[in-house]
Amino acid sequence: MTRLLRITLLSLLILAGLLTALIYSLTWRPDDKQTQPVSCVAPRAPTLLPGQAIKVMTWNVQYLAGKNYVFWYDTPDGNGPDERPTVEDMAFSLDEVARVIRDEQPDILLLQELDEDAKHSHYQDQLALLQERLVDLYPCSVQAFDWKSDFVPDWHIFGSVGRKLVTLSRYQIEHAERLQLPVTSANLISRQFQPKPALLLSYLPLSDGGQLAVLNTRLDSTTPGHSAIREQVQMTVKLLDKFESRGTPWLIGGDFNLLPLGQFLRLDADKRGQYSPDSELHLLWDKYPMIPRNSQSSGIDRAQWLTHFPNDPSLDGPDRTLDYLFYSPRLKRVEARVRQSDTLRISDHLPVIARFLLPAAQ
Repeated sequence: MTRLLRITLLSLLILAGLLTALIYSLTWRPDDKQTQPVSCVAPRAPTLLPGQAIKVMTWNVQYLAGKNYVFWYDTPDGNGPDERPTVEDMAFSLDEVARVIRDEQPDILLLQELDEDAKHSHYQDQLALLQERLVDLYPCSVQAFDWKSDFVPDWHIFGSVGRKLVTLSRYQIEHAERLQLPVTSANLISRQFQPKPALLLSYLPLSDGGQLAVLNTRLDSTTPGHSAIREQVQMTVKLLDKFESRGTPWLIGGDFNLLPLGQFLRLDADKRGQYSPDSELHLLWDKYPMIPRNSQSSGIDRAQWLTHFPNDPSLDGPDRTLDYLFYSPRLKRVEARVRQSDTLRISDHLPVIARFLLPAAQ
């Protein structure tokens, strides 16, 4: 081997090592299971009582981007004209999100897609901004990232990302965990920068010594045939089965990015690409009650149960259901609805709201 060749190979190895170190320093590799800090102002947070009614709301607030845009990722070819919202539009969305939450005042609030230190949302700490407006309502909160990187080399982003799941509660939270879900297959380098979907698990104590397990999630949006989304649902079902076998009441809400029974064929053919005709969500609805029920989201009154209004110029309203609440049979559903009338311009998702009765003391 000539001296020049040795120098060239050594230089390439050094460059590869520097690139690996750079990627490692910029990206995030969470553990499969992590304890999350709980922020709780104890004197103001009561404990749940067996048999009491609770109101729950889940809402993907789309990083407060609003509905005045068609972002690059909103079109099938990835060439939507808009890169990011203005600060003014985000301030309007923040006020509107706070208005709806104050009007509903759910006991447990599950939010998806709140940003922190992300370039496309002007490096805002959106949870902090929202909590300033809700400080008197929610003494307890937990949060977990499901996408985080100091730099993403995609030219549409070309900067930092930070996206969170957030659970706010009017009642005590005693413990919380982030549980990593399976990720979509990718090459070694791309995998470092991609979202890492998770379950944010919170335990709310009951006055009789029991617990209510509350889960918050946003599953991957992917193309049919990828195993990740099925594996994500399977892992979720396995955890819920464990709670059920232990006699622990639970509920889970979020943006599942999956269609209910019967909606696939109702979508225009050019809008079916990311969904499977046999929705992976059946692994959940086959075992546990769902809000909205399949009979509601695909029945005669299905328009009332649509939760997703894509940023698509060809649409003038919601056209599919992607957001749900599932719950233990130990809970009793009292009522449920999707708030549509005054939320269509706030986010590309609409809030799902339900009331339950907790199990009575034994």
